[in-house]
Amino acid sequence: MTQLTSVDATFLNAETGNAYAHIAGLGVLDPAACPGGRLTVEQVAGLVRDRAHLAPPLRRRLVRVPLGLDFPYWEDDPDFAPEKHIVEIGLPAPGDDRQLADAVAMLHEQPLDRSRPLWEIALIQGLRGGRVAVYLKVHHAAIDGVLAAETLAALLDLSPEPRELPPDDAAPVRAPSTATMVGTGLLRMAAHPVRSALSLARSAPYLDEIPGLASVPGVGFVSSMAQGALRRPEAPPVPRVAAPPTPFNRPVGPRRAVACGELPLADVKEIRRGLGGSVNDVVMALCATALRQWLDKRGELPDRPLVGGVPVSLRLAGGGGPGGNQVSIMSTPLATHIPDPAERYAAVRRDMDLVKRRFTASSGGWVREMSGLLPAPVAGAVTRFALQAASAVALRPVNLVVSNVPGPQFPLYLCGARVLGYYPISVVTDVSGGLNITVFSYDGKVDVGIVACRDLVPDPSEIIDHLDDALDELCSLVGGRALVGGRPPTPPAAG
Repeated sequence: MTQLTSVDATFLNAETGNAYAHIAGLGVLDPAACPGGRLTVEQVAGLVRDRAHLAPPLRRRLVRVPLGLDFPYWEDDPDFAPEKHIVEIGLPAPGDDRQLADAVAMLHEQPLDRSRPLWEIALIQGLRGGRVAVYLKVHHAAIDGVLAAETLAALLDLSPEPRELPPDDAAPVRAPSTATMVGTGLLRMAAHPVRSALSLARSAPYLDEIPGLASVPGVGFVSSMAQGALRRPEAPPVPRVAAPPTPFNRPVGPRRAVACGELPLADVKEIRRGLGGSVNDVVMALCATALRQWLDKRGELPDRPLVGGVPVSLRLAGGGGPGGNQVSIMSTPLATHIPDPAERYAAVRRDMDLVKRRFTASSGGWVREMSGLLPAPVAGAVTRFALQAASAVALRPVNLVVSNVPGPQFPLYLCGARVLGYYPISVVTDVSGGLNITVFSYDGKVDVGIVACRDLVPDPSEIIDHLDDALDELCSLVGGRALVGGRPPTPPAAG
């Protein structure tokens, strides 16, 4: 028996007609080693069927509790048929990167069918150079970033030859009976006031970590007083910066624009060695510079820093801990207002160090605590109302979300086809901003996936170009780029 957590359910409840809570990845592959040099729907469906037991979210569907008395449950779909989740489309000639990006954007605009397991795959044929693309979309209610990586790993191999698989000998997961679900839901409703009070008490010392609240007068004082009252060590302070208005911090529409690109990981590591900090610090500084250039070009550069939301996994090393989404988010200034590149990098590094030390002190549990404050029967309606109200009053907890996901530094294969690049495509909302940048390091590269509301950022490929400029700028501070001739050819880019 597996029930959605309050965080899982929030991803379901937060969906609107303009914003869906699925996350995706776009893999660009070389199918030369596949039979006939072509990757087919039948091959991918067979792969998912054979390996679904290694990635439980792929075969589990939602079971709702009557009257919405409790959060839904997961159960294995007795009619699981992977081929029903896979579509094949072909790009017209010339099959260039702009066409691919537009196709992915349209796929990302569509919601998932909640009556079956919450995932889809699109096999995109006709790419220039004989390549093929695989777009995999999964609902955030079913997986977080770590589970997404585990699901991807279940489908991939270390060589063109498939590996030996463990047997599928587990009993099918089934939801409780209707009577049990209703009874459990009633008991939880009765106990909810006590649980909510405890959640508030646990969250009070760290209210100033919640994006958007740190800049509210008095919140820092309340957090400090709560830490003292509970006799907890005083946590490091967090930067108190309000997110400024930008062109991508307006209500999002239903259409999306996508851009993807890549940067040499060797250059990123050379910057880290020369300027100090971590790979993540370099990524954040590159994004800050690219956003500064994009905004300045439009005469929209604020005189104070943008605020980025940075997702953080709460899972234990080695994959332990409970199921469901185990994720929190840090907010950090991005120093977009600083013109000097060396000073900008130093500011990004300093601010990231500060928010990480504060996050380590608090464990980032406020997401779990705050998502469970409302009882299940009203959580959906209240969440949607709150999101609409936030849009109406132009609430900006952050300007955008920036995520950096470390990946394997060796090639991987899907049904024998070599994965040339993997580009994460995430979520945009009114609250988190109409722009999202996610990077994934893979096989010597930093693969960048950008998704935006098309009404707000029609062509995010400009930001990809600015990222390359930003890399040149930082490399010039440490003696030049490690890769002669700039970045390698960029797979998909445009929107």
